[in-house]
Amino acid sequence: MNRRQFLISTSAAIAIALPPSRPGLAQENPFRAKYFPLPSDVGVHDVAPSASGTVWFTAQRNGALGRFEPEKASFRMVDLGKGSAPHGVIIGPDGAPWVTDGGQNAIARVDPVDHQVSLFRLPGRETDFANLNTAVFDRNGILWFTGQSGIYGRLDPKSGDLTVFKSPRGPGTYGITATPKGDVWYASLASNHIAQIDITTGSARVVEPPTPHQGARRVWSDSKGRIWVSEWNSGQVSVHDPADGSWKSWKLPGNHPSTYAVYVDNKDKVWVSDFSANAILRFDPQGETFNAFPSDKSDASVRQLAGRPGQVWGGESGNDRLVVIQSA
Repeated sequence: MNRRQFLISTSAAIAIALPPSRPGLAQENPFRAKYFPLPSDVGVHDVAPSASGTVWFTAQRNGALGRFEPEKASFRMVDLGKGSAPHGVIIGPDGAPWVTDGGQNAIARVDPVDHQVSLFRLPGRETDFANLNTAVFDRNGILWFTGQSGIYGRLDPKSGDLTVFKSPRGPGTYGITATPKGDVWYASLASNHIAQIDITTGSARVVEPPTPHQGARRVWSDSKGRIWVSEWNSGQVSVHDPADGSWKSWKLPGNHPSTYAVYVDNKDKVWVSDFSANAILRFDPQGETFNAFPSDKSDASVRQLAGRPGQVWGGESGNDRLVVIQSA
């Protein structure tokens, strides 16, 4: 393990009281958005709020992991290594950020205290260009990850054992999630399906969404183990219930929506980002209503959402800013 140098900077927060939803959308209790500008050309992609209050984010163009402290509006950049191009970041059971690094073709762990970087490289020449995407931990502490070239894999952090599997329908393996009871599911953007991984054998069972060519991009489980899917091509948010095999879908409001990120909060409200509307939306499954929270700058391009009680965080990749929407 090598210690990586980091830079210390500050970021001036911009707080905005969000306007009421557009006509035709539900009204909701007031929310407040805060925006935190980052240096230009950071290439912010995914975010991971930790229980301690720190928000980690991947800086794809800088080959770094950012550490943001909201109370101080300050951040540090941790260099991940030569050729790094990080995509996803999650918080592991150990409290550390874990990164899927497509540039180094490796899973990276960053120590949250001293910022030392440990790399777990994918084995074999056939996985040299896995295009690593996202990751999740199952209830046994095993990390599962995806690669858009058509692979998924698992890593045992204790032993360092790393195994790669070929996706049953080739390229596109993208978002991944774990349910409360420990099942692991992924979405395939290019191959238009979701799949459940058998965490014992590693095999994947394909499940077909009802909408053809929907472009299933990311997935997130709710508290009941239902799988919520952001559909990039169809502009829908859908839910699959593995208990009875059912599906239900809702088109996002507006013209030609493009659903990218999906996140389910602790109240089972569903949050998505819509590139076409330049907005983050909150969906209430019970009332089947949307609330739209548009960005105050054009081309926000929020590629991933995550949160903690009362807060939803995203990275505006088009503006190199972090955004948090919280109850006012």
